[in-house]
Amino acid sequence: MEQLQLEIYKVLFNIINSLHGPINQIAQISSMLQAMIAAAERIFEFLEEQEEIDTHKGTIKVENLKGNVTFDHVKFSYDGETPIINDFEAVIKEGQKIAIVGPTGAGKTTMVKLLMRFYDVVDGAILIDGHNIKDFDRGNLRKMFGMVLQDTWLFGGTVKDNIKYGKEDATDDQIIEAAKAAHVHHFIKTLPQGYNSMINEESSNISAGQKQLMTIARVILADPKILILDEATSSIDTRTEIQIQSAMDNLMKGRTSFIIAHRLSTIKNADLILVMNHGDIVEQGKHEELLKKNGFYAELYNSQFETEERIKKKKIQTKRRTK
Repeated sequence: MEQLQLEIYKVLFNIINSLHGPINQIAQISSMLQAMIAAAERIFEFLEEQEEIDTHKGTIKVENLKGNVTFDHVKFSYDGETPIINDFEAVIKEGQKIAIVGPTGAGKTTMVKLLMRFYDVVDGAILIDGHNIKDFDRGNLRKMFGMVLQDTWLFGGTVKDNIKYGKEDATDDQIIEAAKAAHVHHFIKTLPQGYNSMINEESSNISAGQKQLMTIARVILADPKILILDEATSSIDTRTEIQIQSAMDNLMKGRTSFIIAHRLSTIKNADLILVMNHGDIVEQGKHEELLKKNGFYAELYNSQFETEERIKKKKIQTKRRTK
């Protein structure tokens, strides 16, 4: 009797074991299908969007503009009902380094989108050297801007082609000078074919840090009047972070710069810090001034500093345990 029960258990175990694989595969396929449906919805939503047509062809030339920016009581809403930017007001002088800080959803990225006219303000105005940006041709307006974002983008092609993407008529000497200013020239020279070395479609044959330095070289070469920088050193080692920070400093010299700051310790030397919360500038000033106020910025900075200190202590403790 016991022998029979044992045989039955063995058979049941084999049946369950045989079913486990197919059930696991069905679960994986179901997950893939859900991801595919979500992606398809976004694709079709994009395809159904109306093409952006700029009916007003501005005649203002951007070549002689200097980069003074004024936000004059800007108000904005994506849906026309829920306000995202309530009453944004700021005056930025040419060459200034402006940091925009605040919690997630405060409106930092929205301000950049408005500045480049990916969206138009609902009320108020954004002025560049006294000219309303609505009076510019969108294409010409965007030539004034250079962007360095967290998510780097390089295409399949040579290093040279990637760097001169924003300035197709650039000479080899200009490309090399831009690479030197971005601290990436030495790395490029170590590649098998130097500036003619190929970058694959996924950009997987170079490191994240080198990709970021190349995108900085690209912007330096384009020589824009206004910069928009989204901090890109959060997932990079300390040595590369120092290189990128130095390259960014070279990039910002003499240019109006807007920095969307995530790590507040990196924007201590900004000429002006705009502290945003719920679509409004709740505080503005320099780093030391804002800390002395002991307001919203000080609260953000101190909480982030404490978090960074805890992370450092944990790393030190982990290293000691492994030794």
